[in-house]
Amino acid sequence: MATKSAYEGLKQRVNELEKETVEPKGAEEALEESEERYRTLFEDSRDAIYITTREGKFIDANQSAFDLLGYSREEMVALNARQLYVNAINGVRFQKEIEQKGFVRDYEVKLRKKDGTEIDCLFNVSVRRAPDDSILAYQGIIRDITERKRAEQALEESEEKYRNLVERANDGIAIANDEALQYVNPRLAQIIGYTVEELTGTPFANYIVPEEVQKVVDRYNRRMAGEYVIPIYETALRHKDGRRIDVELNTGIIAYNGKPADLVIVRDITERKRAEEEKKKLEAQFQQAQKMEALGTLAGGIAHDFNNLLMGIQGNTALILYDTDSSHFQYEKLKSIEELVQNGAQLTRQLLGFSRRGKYQAKPTDINELIRKSSDMFGRTKKEITIHTKYQEGIWPVEVDQGQIEQVLLNLFVNAWQAMPGKGELYLETGNVTLTEAYIKPYQVNPGKYVKISVTDTGVGIDKKTQQRIFDPFFTTKEMGRGTGLGLASAYGIVKNHSGIINVYSEKGEGTTFTIYLPISEKKARQEKALPEEILEGSETILLVDDEDFIITVGSQILKKLGYEALTASSGRAAIDVYKANKDKIDMVILDMIMPEMGGGDTYDRIKEINPAVKVLLSSGYSIDGQAKDILDRGCHGFIQKPFNIKGLSQKIREILDNA
Repeated sequence: MATKSAYEGLKQRVNELEKETVEPKGAEEALEESEERYRTLFEDSRDAIYITTREGKFIDANQSAFDLLGYSREEMVALNARQLYVNAINGVRFQKEIEQKGFVRDYEVKLRKKDGTEIDCLFNVSVRRAPDDSILAYQGIIRDITERKRAEQALEESEEKYRNLVERANDGIAIANDEALQYVNPRLAQIIGYTVEELTGTPFANYIVPEEVQKVVDRYNRRMAGEYVIPIYETALRHKDGRRIDVELNTGIIAYNGKPADLVIVRDITERKRAEEEKKKLEAQFQQAQKMEALGTLAGGIAHDFNNLLMGIQGNTALILYDTDSSHFQYEKLKSIEELVQNGAQLTRQLLGFSRRGKYQAKPTDINELIRKSSDMFGRTKKEITIHTKYQEGIWPVEVDQGQIEQVLLNLFVNAWQAMPGKGELYLETGNVTLTEAYIKPYQVNPGKYVKISVTDTGVGIDKKTQQRIFDPFFTTKEMGRGTGLGLASAYGIVKNHSGIINVYSEKGEGTTFTIYLPISEKKARQEKALPEEILEGSETILLVDDEDFIITVGSQILKKLGYEALTASSGRAAIDVYKANKDKIDMVILDMIMPEMGGGDTYDRIKEINPAVKVLLSSGYSIDGQAKDILDRGCHGFIQKPFNIKGLSQKIREILDNA
């Protein structure tokens, strides 16, 4: 824009040109001085100044005008001002507005320079009229505002860009001061369930969960006081519906409306926190599984060796009892030893169950019938407990080791009874369910159809801390000497070994529910035949193979008592040699599964190469696990677990010799 003095000087000059009278000589001198001053201002102005006729012919212009438009004085005089307009229509409108108003102020017009460059210009123009009101000339001042326009446009584009970034950001953004939230973007409103209008003008502290308010306010005050505070930290906001929203705040002081304010970037990390918690849970479960696996391996090895020792005690006791009349004064003591051996065997079965080596012979089973039998037996001994049952009609069959699952049920029943001192209610329920991929993810089993078993008591309940350890081996809440801590650990191992899931849910004082899921079987459940009660004898030749000398000794003596001829071998290689030498004579082999150098599986395969029709009874201090099952699947005729008694062995031998 031109300076006021230049503009006024120009106006005065035109007025003087309009005068029709001739001034005295003194006035002429004053006029010359005035014209000189005007010319100086006119020529020295940094803004372009011009005078044109109504038709657009240039009467005069200053050097700034020539510089602005790129023309010389001669070229400018030869031009018509209308030729300079980029848009001729705009030029017509501009001239019309000048003539209607007699002047224009700060009128923007785009001009084209001599070199074709387009520039944005700001015009201040007035009309000079003759006494008859006809237009003598247009006089105006032009200022080049091209750079200013570019800067304004750049600023607008920048503001628009950042406005879009802020408005469309995936994170919440707010500007807050001591009084209230001064600005809130849509994402922050979405995160906590309000509208932008509801949030703006309200204190930010209103939306922080109560237990976090002091922390957030303290950090804000310290920042405002000029103290360095780590800008990024986690806290939680309160959603409009009351939910807790975990967030990460990134904060910093900015100037807003001339005052310091807090710029807060809010990131919703609720899902991330949930995922982290889930990851921690899965890691804990994995670590627990690894721990249980390691302890299971140890427990299984102990149980195997202990069963071999029990076999020696059981065998020798059985041999003495075989020849001892019930009236003998030592008979009851011997029976007591045999009973204690069975109690020891029960303990090792729990160890094997925990070690996931407790699966004996899996058979398609009606779980309703198995639960009914187990609960009836338990109910007869614990009459103070009222048992309620709800069985699924058409329950799907499951392929389980009935003895092992019965052990699991009895462990849960006893656990419930101990949680209900005096009396209580026990609820047993079964159902057909389908477990999804999402549900089974933490348990490392396959999705699909399962049978669900629920055991619920009305007892004292289990606290959360105890629930975390309830399946750990040797963990017990009972006083010293009142429990081994193997019952639930064994139940856990047995269920896992059946590719199932066992869970516990409990509230202190509200009772406990154990839930078991067992995968279904495509086979139909069948009734088991009752085994004979008497000891069965025979006269065939049997090869007994075991790496423990005391088992070879007692085992061969038992076989002889039963009427059989016994051959023995203390290793897999020795067994092959003995079998080769006596293959036409040997009717059956009792084969230990775990032996050094050559185990039972390799020994079985080598003997079978010699005689594909060989009859073999597999024996082990372990129960049937993966290795034993593989041998049975390859054609082995049966399995017997140590420690076995004379009756059990005699029945297994006859079952194989007579039917295989």
